[in-house]
Formats: sequence, C-alpha cells, structure tokens
Amino acid sequence: MSARQEAWAIVLAAGDGTRLSSLTTNARGEAVPKQYCSLNGGPSLLQEALQRAQRIVSRERVCAVVACRHEHHWRRTLGMLPARNVIVQPRNCGTANGVLLGLLHILDRDPLAHIVFLPADHYVHNEAALADSMRMTAMLSHDRDGLTLLGIEPDDVDIELGYIVPGDALEQGIRRVERFVEKPSAASARELIARGALWNSFIFWARGSTLLELIRGRLSEIAEEMINSLVRDRRGGGMSAVKGLYERLPVIDFSRAVMQGAESALRVRTAPGCGWTDLGTPRRVARTLQRLRLASIMQRPENVFPLIASVDLATQYARLWSLNSAAGSDL
Repeated sequence: MSARQEAWAIVLAAGDGTRLSSLTTNARGEAVPKQYCSLNGGPSLLQEALQRAQRIVSRERVCAVVACRHEHHWRRTLGMLPARNVIVQPRNCGTANGVLLGLLHILDRDPLAHIVFLPADHYVHNEAALADSMRMTAMLSHDRDGLTLLGIEPDDVDIELGYIVPGDALEQGIRRVERFVEKPSAASARELIARGALWNSFIFWARGSTLLELIRGRLSEIAEEMINSLVRDRRGGGMSAVKGLYERLPVIDFSRAVMQGAESALRVRTAPGCGWTDLGTPRRVARTLQRLRLASIMQRPENVFPLIASVDLATQYARLWSLNSAAGSDL
C-alpha cells in the first residue's frame, strides 16, 4: 500500500503566535494567531498547511491540533475535516503536549499508524517541490523505527532558525542526525551551511507506537498522565480529566524536550530549497515578501477550502512600515 493510503497527517495549529503580534492584530485590536492569517491575500497559513497535508494523505486522515480559545478562528476553517479529526487542546501548552495529544488520539483509532506532523504557520513558495520530498521521505520512512525529519536546504544565512547537522549516511538519502543548533551566530550559520547543515522545518515522520515510546522516555510522567486522562474521559464521555490535566501542564517545546538528546533515534532527509520559511518575525515576513515579489509572481495551488483569513500579513506589514517610516523608526 502507498504512503497516502496508510499514513496520517497531524497539522499542529494550537500556537498563539505572539512573536508576530505586531503584524497580526486585527481591526478590533485582537492579536490573531499567525496560522489564521494569510501571507498575501488568499488562503490562511493553516489552510495552506491542510492542503500541504492532503498532498500526501487523504482528507479523511488529515487531523489538526488546535486550542480551545481559538475556536472562533478554526471553526469554519476546519469544517471540511471529519469532526473527530479536530483535536482540541484546552489551552496551548507547547508543541510537545500538542504532539502527544494528537498522537494518542490517532493511536486510539489506528494502533499501527504512521504519522507525519506539520506546522500550521509556515510558508512554502514551491509547494510541488516540497510535496515531492515529503512523499519520498514518507515512503523511505515507512519501515523505519525512530523519527525522520525533513531538513530544508538553506538558501540564505538565517540566524533565527534552527539547524540540523546531518551525520553518517544510511541509504537513499537518509542520514543520521548528529546534533541540533538553535539560532547560531552569522559566522556559525555560514560554517554550518558549508558543512551541509539543514534548516529544521519541524516536518517529521514516525511510527506512532515508536514515537510514543520516545516521548515516554523523555517525558514519562506527562505521557502517563495524558494517557490516563484520555482513558478516563472516554469512559465518562467528556473532557474533564484532560481539562484538569491541562490546567497544570507546563509549556514544553518538542524540539528541546524530546528531539535534543535523542539524536541516536533520529534521521534526516534533505529537501531542496523550496522557498520555505517559518515567518517567525516581522523581518522574516518582509524578507519573504520582498524576495519572492509575491504580489506579481506567486503561483498559488488550487484552493480546496473557503478563503477564511481575517488578517493579511502583507497589508499589515505595508501599513506598519508606512507608519514607522513617517515616525523615523525601524519596524
């Protein structure tokens, strides 16, 4: 069977997007999480991520992890997914808890699941090129234990991104992970790129059961508490146990808490430069708009979701740039 027939996709969409709040505040003064904004009109970043997932799995196997407080943003956007594929966190507690909750929901439905995880708030210029890399990585990762990351070939020196340093070659383009480097200096980034380091896209594949064991090894107490809370809620037909757990969960980053220190269980495959960016700062939004000249050359894939985005980052950036230029300050 193909990766499309067997795999699941989980789009991680529970983040609050506070780093970009200067660009994502709407007309009512509300900061809209980045994933519910568009880059240059058209679909929101979340909608584009959902379409990205559907390039490798069927819509019935696309799930999204969202935060309860963002319901007015995601309710219509996710209306075309099966209701049980919308996995709601009582609050955002970081990517580690989001990955774990989504993973447990899928394993309850499919104990043999293979899963690809994708961020909801990134931009990709050449979606077809990324999709080719994702499909090939999914096929190569199918019979592997551990976790396989998709590393993006850098097209610039960026000191605000995380880098993956590949280790020994395995087969068919997959390498071991030697180490991670977060936000290096410009000189270090140049050296890393010269050595073949890749941008960490946070797109990764894993056999569900293997990923659960990896998380249990790193976050044993939280994993057991979440498993037990879900079991109690299934018996009781509600969400009270999970809600109670989320009231006391710490915010935990998956990369730092699970990946770093577990390099021996990780693999990486290179995706060619495809215009990928995480749009993590206003400066990176500006650079993306400028470099790609989105207003005139961007080719969007066919949209299969209604266009729902209350904030457009290009328009917001132009407005703030104008205001700050008039005031003689930098954005």
